[in-house]
Amino acid sequence: MLPYVGLASNPFSFIDIQIFQAGYIERLGTGTSDMVSGANQAGLVDPVFLQEDTFNVTIYRNGYGATDQVPTKHRPSSDEVPQEYRSSSVEVKNLVKVLHGEMSRRDMQKALQLKHEGNFRENYLEPALAKELVEMKYPDSPNHPKQRYLLTDKGQELLNSL
Repeated sequence: MLPYVGLASNPFSFIDIQIFQAGYIERLGTGTSDMVSGANQAGLVDPVFLQEDTFNVTIYRNGYGATDQVPTKHRPSSDEVPQEYRSSSVEVKNLVKVLHGEMSRRDMQKALQLKHEGNFRENYLEPALAKELVEMKYPDSPNHPKQRYLLTDKGQELLNSL
C-alpha cells in the first residue's frame, strides 16, 4: 500500500485516507483542475465553483448551453391554454371561479374567505380588471356605493377552460 501524503486541514481525515487508498485520487489539490479538463474533454461547459458558507461545484450536463433547438416533430399531446390566459395567476383564476352574476367586492372576498381588503384588491381584483376578465358595473365611478363586478366574455372563456 502506498503511503498517504495529504494536504487537508486534518491530515488524518478518515475520508481522505479511504479515497486515496481506494485509488480514486493520486494526491490532493488537483480536483478542480481535473474537473475543468474533464469537462473540456467531454465538450461540456466549464464547471462553476462557488465558495460561500460551503464550497459548491456545479457540473453541467451534456447539451447545457447549446443554442440549436431541436425541431418539433409532433404537435403537443394535449391542447394548450391560449397564450393570453397563461399568465393568469392562481389568485385571478380563483376569483373567476367564485364570481357569479354581479357581486360586490365584499361578496367576492367572502366567497374567497379573504379578510384583508388590500391583499384582495392587489392580488385578485386589479389583475383581473387589467386582464379584462372582470369588469365594473359602473366603470366611470370606481367608488360607486353600489359598485358590482361581473365576468366579461373573456373571463367566461377562462372559467370554461378551468
